[in-house]
Amino acid sequence: MRDVYVIAAHTIKFGRYIDKSIKDLAADTVLPCLREADLDKKDIQALWFANSGWGYSKGQDTIRAQVALRPLGIEAIPMTNVENACAGGSTAFHHAWLGVASGLYDITMAIGAEKLHSPNKYQVFAGFLGGLDIENIADIIDNFSEYGMTGEDMKIMKAHMQKWADASKNGKKSGKKKTAKKRSGGGKFQEIKDLLKVYIRLNDILGPETMKKIRKMFAGDHSPFMDVYGYAARQHMKRFGSTIEQLAVIASKNHYHSSLNPNAQYTFTVSPEEVLADRMVTWPLTRAMCAPIGDGAASAILCDAGTVRRLGLSSQAVKVRASILGSGMERDFDGIDIGERLSKIAYKKAGLGPRDIHCAEVHDASAFGELHQAEALGFCKEGEGGILAESGATKIGGKIPINPSGGLESRGHPIGASGLAQIHELVTQVRGAAGQRQVNGARIALAENGGGALGQEEAAMCIHILEGPAKKKK
Repeated sequence: MRDVYVIAAHTIKFGRYIDKSIKDLAADTVLPCLREADLDKKDIQALWFANSGWGYSKGQDTIRAQVALRPLGIEAIPMTNVENACAGGSTAFHHAWLGVASGLYDITMAIGAEKLHSPNKYQVFAGFLGGLDIENIADIIDNFSEYGMTGEDMKIMKAHMQKWADASKNGKKSGKKKTAKKRSGGGKFQEIKDLLKVYIRLNDILGPETMKKIRKMFAGDHSPFMDVYGYAARQHMKRFGSTIEQLAVIASKNHYHSSLNPNAQYTFTVSPEEVLADRMVTWPLTRAMCAPIGDGAASAILCDAGTVRRLGLSSQAVKVRASILGSGMERDFDGIDIGERLSKIAYKKAGLGPRDIHCAEVHDASAFGELHQAEALGFCKEGEGGILAESGATKIGGKIPINPSGGLESRGHPIGASGLAQIHELVTQVRGAAGQRQVNGARIALAENGGGALGQEEAAMCIHILEGPAKKKK
């Protein structure tokens, strides 16, 4: 296998792009990425295109890359369409890496583009069902009672909410998260119409009895994935003594990091107290601890060492020390986690260990996701993820900065683009070009990106380890 290098990486600012199409978002990242590498579109020999929701939202299935990129004049070359839930972008990167590493191509590209914002919020939530085993969705819903709260959990949650309600009355900040304004017009009638559109479509596929269960599962503004994260967080709290205050530290840290990132969806800070006072999604996760929906696109160009020299790009070429793609396994809740399993493979491939990593981007769909991955990736012992965050080690300037971009919680989470946005952040860090959010001395960086859910863990996951350009000798 040949050594592979990232010679360009780009992301647009994640956010709300109601008036833009997937074609527009793809163009907004592809063209700047080509310019960074000083390449023409005809120089790309093969590409992989990640997207999860275009088919459900607009009916564009099967040939998404070809449709999205032909307006740019990118055609004729091999294009592979990638769907791997939230791990789609990192999976596209893995295969672009494999194309070069195998010697089949010299220059490849990975692209991720996604639109989650929709005038119909029910359509967005319904789209998340594709990240589960849809044929067995009725059984999955029945088993969700496993993730429900006990009477004691409810008691603790109510006490927490009362505490912060009282604090708000006494003049402390309520911690309301800044969000986009609700669309005007339509009102209750439009909401019912939106719900009926989605209900009729899913009812034809799943049947009326299953639809009754789905409506109950998606009640409110959160997805069932947050219930799983909440359950895992509660088990961690009971087993290891981790606290909601530690989760608040993680969320506040990520909002601070994103305030330094012009590409982030949220660029405001939130104190730990504001996180704790925010609306409860599912105990112990408040809204500020959970990733928002968003639109965005990101990309990367990879090549072999000979091409790096030929193009004269050694000063910006970031070496891919390891690129690992794996799938989840059937296991008990306390079994070996997919992140731990795959990261060990990645460390071995790279000839490195957790202590060699200078910064990391991890899949923090919730604050607990970051806590868990810090443990699974070996940055601390099991049970000490909250302690690690509370110590300041995961903040820029700390021992192992995690999610310097702001992570999914704050940078945003447009499904197919998220993994490549991680790559962009880490490429920027190991080049020493991250500005205010630069991690001092960053040379080795790790990205972990998971997607979907089957049983007790993610259905798919990628781990990438990157090394910065060699410094010129003085």
